[in-house]
Amino acid sequence: MFLYHSPFQPPFRRKSLCGLGLLSLLLALPLAYADSTLDTIVVTATRTEKTIEDAPIRTEVVTSKEIERTHARTLKEALENVPGLQLREVHGKSGYELSLQGLTSDQVLILIDGMPISASTGSTVNLSQYLLAEVDHIEVIKGAASAQYGSSAMGGVINVITRKIQPGFSGSVAGDVGSYGKQNVSGKSFDKGSAHGQARVEGGGERWRVRVDADVVDDSGFSVNPDAWARQGDASRREQYGGRLAWLPTPNSELWVEGSTYTEDDEQRYQYYAPPNYIPQRKTENIERDRIAAGGNWRFDNGMNVQLKGLDERYDSTTREYSNDFAIARRESEQTTQHVTAQVDLPAWNRQLWQFGADWHGESLTQTSNDVSELVGNGKVTRSSRELFAQNDIIFNDIWELVLGLRWQDDSDFGSHAAPKIALRGNVLQSGDWNGVLRASFGQGYRVPNLKERHYLFDHSSLGYMVLGNPDLKPESSNSWQLGGTLSFRQNVTLDVNLFLNDVKDLIQTDLDNYTTVNGVALYSYENIARARTRGVETALRWQPLETLDFSAAYTFTDARDLDTDQSLTRRPRSIARVGADWQALADTGISLRGRYQSSELVDAATNARSPAWTTWDLKINQTINRDTTVYFGVDNLFDRQRDFADASDFGPIAGRFIYLGARYTWGKTNY
Repeated sequence: MFLYHSPFQPPFRRKSLCGLGLLSLLLALPLAYADSTLDTIVVTATRTEKTIEDAPIRTEVVTSKEIERTHARTLKEALENVPGLQLREVHGKSGYELSLQGLTSDQVLILIDGMPISASTGSTVNLSQYLLAEVDHIEVIKGAASAQYGSSAMGGVINVITRKIQPGFSGSVAGDVGSYGKQNVSGKSFDKGSAHGQARVEGGGERWRVRVDADVVDDSGFSVNPDAWARQGDASRREQYGGRLAWLPTPNSELWVEGSTYTEDDEQRYQYYAPPNYIPQRKTENIERDRIAAGGNWRFDNGMNVQLKGLDERYDSTTREYSNDFAIARRESEQTTQHVTAQVDLPAWNRQLWQFGADWHGESLTQTSNDVSELVGNGKVTRSSRELFAQNDIIFNDIWELVLGLRWQDDSDFGSHAAPKIALRGNVLQSGDWNGVLRASFGQGYRVPNLKERHYLFDHSSLGYMVLGNPDLKPESSNSWQLGGTLSFRQNVTLDVNLFLNDVKDLIQTDLDNYTTVNGVALYSYENIARARTRGVETALRWQPLETLDFSAAYTFTDARDLDTDQSLTRRPRSIARVGADWQALADTGISLRGRYQSSELVDAATNARSPAWTTWDLKINQTINRDTTVYFGVDNLFDRQRDFADASDFGPIAGRFIYLGARYTWGKTNY
């Protein structure tokens, strides 16, 4: 993909004043996010490359510098400092899902270079199942993006952008090892609790370029009582290997193919109470994800750009359950995903940038338990969709820009639907050292029920419950409003605010109130909530008082409510805060601090049970040895804030303090 600069693209600094826009910005509470530089290139908001300052839709970026500085190993770790983003465990799995603006992970689309990745449970992407060796940066769009990306994007989009291969020859290797201290499963504080290794080699010439990469995370798990059978932290080994081959027949065109394979082996240990004894239980899961993608990009002399790409992905998992070391269940799941997308960006015409595209998406799911199908009415379920989208980016003058979008979707099970989008951006202030931008957008979200919600039979009878799919579910839809802006002073101070409102119709969630009991087993099902609403404010402040010192702070308030009952929706904390500090203490020594706060959250509306508030801090130190070598040290959960595992309503941090030491070595040139 090549960066396109419109001949009438507004310059970086524009001369205009707007007192009303400045006032609206100053009334906002500050929220922050580190490393949001104005010249960062983003693509997700409009499916075209723009600087983050020129993007008409608010975009937050996790940069490669931030990933290296915080030593993130998985997509979950890379996202945990994004303002307002809630991370929580995938139920019954070793991993994490996310929530944005009060909407759940099922309603947030996770993409790799603009194409979907398989969900670990048929609906929810496990953020721990993507490693970062090939990642350049991550873009976060909050609010309905269905007009650009279709079903499952009504709550937002997380787009992982992989590295572009540069000519020359370069590479890196990194590794670290850490300990959970007294919670190591060996019971010895100085034993290995987790180890990580990563390697990447890439390069080539003007025409051919190639990259190969490998990433492994081996975690032994942890236990608050290492002598006991149960482990609060699951043991897991995650491996990801990938490669990419690119051919550039001209400077403005590229054909590429890439593939990756991911494997994971997990073990969970817990106990089941069968009076008067606790019975040791064990569950293992073996996962394999194979992904192949290919595509091309062509830029013509007249400014037209054409993209075509597609993927084929297969995700298999096998779960075995044991009681007292006797096998009691074997669950096998197979998911396939195929996706093809085409996009044409027309040459600039009369201050307008037209874009047209089409997507085709297909997926299937098969799942059995002890060789008996766990899908309602069929051994295999499928769905597909055909989608068309159009967008017009209208640049009226050096101040105002308007983006209009429309997407039409024809689903194999739910028929046709159209979703519009409109976004307005204004450069309302440029006076000396001050710069101000206003952004407002409206989008209609739309999501069809996924295969799990309609067809799954979650048989956890041994734990006293089952969750049944509901084939009569209706699609969700929403109206999403976003209003905010950015105010900056000399690029040393940046203030950002965003107000959001999501009105949701037919919200899908598990009906916990209207269950039936059969032979002592509670039977739950998915139901549509007729009307729901999430609203709130996201604010941000970044302050760089010195060239060697950078502060950030972030606060998000969310009110999520069932409008029919006027009850709060569960598992949505009202307050989430992030703080950070980066200090270049010496020429070769960098120190970073990251703090996270989450208020109490409603767990059960019937009993009003709540999970308590919590705060964690991480400390990171990076010591440069020479131009190519860096040694790093970190302490996650510095003050050892850990949930009370005896309280079923406590969803605070799982892992306690984790201390690690590592090193990174890079070599080679990255360009001519």
